Amino acid sequence: MSPTLIAALNQYMDSNGGDDGALVTPIEGLFLMRSTCERLPYHVVYKPALCITVQGAKQILFGDKQFDYGEMQALVVSAELPGVGRVTRASIREPYLGIALLLDLGILREVAAQLSPPPKPNDNARMGVFAMDVDGPLADCIGRIIQMLGTPQAATILYPAIMREISYWLLTGESAGEICKLASPNSRTQRIAEAIWLLRDDIARPIRIEQLADTAQMSPSSFYQHFKLLTSLTPIQYQKQLRLLEARRLMVEDGANVTGAAYRVGYESVSQFSREYARMFGTSPKRDITDLQAASA
Repeated sequence: MSPTLIAALNQYMDSNGGDDGALVTPIEGLFLMRSTCERLPYHVVYKPALCITVQGAKQILFGDKQFDYGEMQALVVSAELPGVGRVTRASIREPYLGIALLLDLGILREVAAQLSPPPKPNDNARMGVFAMDVDGPLADCIGRIIQMLGTPQAATILYPAIMREISYWLLTGESAGEICKLASPNSRTQRIAEAIWLLRDDIARPIRIEQLADTAQMSPSSFYQHFKLLTSLTPIQYQKQLRLLEARRLMVEDGANVTGAAYRVGYESVSQFSREYARMFGTSPKRDITDLQAASA
């Protein structure tokens, strides 16, 4: 745990509102989070990123897979995955402090192409999420990014160079075999990611495994197997979670009613939508949105 990094995070968040919650920074793809208490589970779609815990502890559930990570550890997410996160250790004296840094796949691939010999992906098929320690040069890079937040001009000029440095340490570290799956444009991970993008582009469209498999350049049976291995969800379960999360956003941010949100994300039956919504979020759509709006107020 770095006292300097903790101090820098607290100072920046204090000067930008000082409240608990997530904070969007001026650096594209960099998000900060602070919580002075343990938080209830919250649903979100995670993008390819380093999700770093600087202080405290966090837990994220993807499908039926649970990941716990603590101070100066990161959860590496290699594809867009719906998950349920929760802060498991935090207090007023030592709040949870987290950093989410979206990975730049373009820079990652440029750096991988310059390495000699190039990193080799692990042959083991596994879920596209894993935990790793954040220490040494990688931790130094994270610290410098946070320090740059106080100098916006420096961030604009230097951030791409630091992202290249981060990519280098990721591709040459202990987890290089997993990281380089992101850097290879024809890896199984990337081909399934392209199918996921197709799903996300039009979540209201009925799912066709054959079309998704064709996008991933796999047979339908092989695609189904590897999709579930990567995401811990079947394609239908994945699409259902995306639809429900988007419907929730439509009701909270756009003021859509339950019927309108259900139809816009592809449901033909409002009663089915309400049942599946309650199963995922633990309460009816109307009650959930009322509670969320009250909490925001």
